[in-house]
Amino acid sequence: MDRLATRLTTTGAMLCPLLHTLSDGLEWAQGGFSPLQLGVSACAFLPIPAVMLGLYAAQRPRISAVGLLGAVGYGFAFVYFTHTALLALAIQSPDYQQLWGELGVTYTLFGVLMIGAGLAFGLATLRARVFPAWTAQLFLIGLSLNLVLALFPIPEMVQTLGSLLRNIGLLGMGWALARQPSGLPGVHRSAP
Repeated sequence: MDRLATRLTTTGAMLCPLLHTLSDGLEWAQGGFSPLQLGVSACAFLPIPAVMLGLYAAQRPRISAVGLLGAVGYGFAFVYFTHTALLALAIQSPDYQQLWGELGVTYTLFGVLMIGAGLAFGLATLRARVFPAWTAQLFLIGLSLNLVLALFPIPEMVQTLGSLLRNIGLLGMGWALARQPSGLPGVHRSAP
């Protein structure tokens, strides 16, 4: 990867998760959606496809083709989630439940894609050992938590715990990329 691509990936991998977490915090504090919160969500989600491809490229040649499929699938899911944030803004949806009522099974299918593709990317990242192991582990734990919590009738805001862990993992990958003198991380040993 050239310097510009590395800088863009680093910036996106740190900024997008921070914006996503801010959006979740705003939603929680306000008790639902607002134009500001939905705008922050769209800004957080829109660059994710490029960020994921950049994180994949930063791990080449150590990361497997499964990592590429995971990065593409995860990014594609966030193209849809950007659409949902903009749709919620356009129809003035007050909260997640009302938006889900509008989107139904399609939203669920993209959630399944996000989790499945994210697991593929996270496992490939862990195996590649380019980024510190904790970054992929938090990303994987967050995805797993999202999956498990989706199976139970709990408040949607509890799901944000999984998102927070995913976001910390992605932010950590960006931080690791930024800290390397060459802009490309070296091989990290997994913690025992």
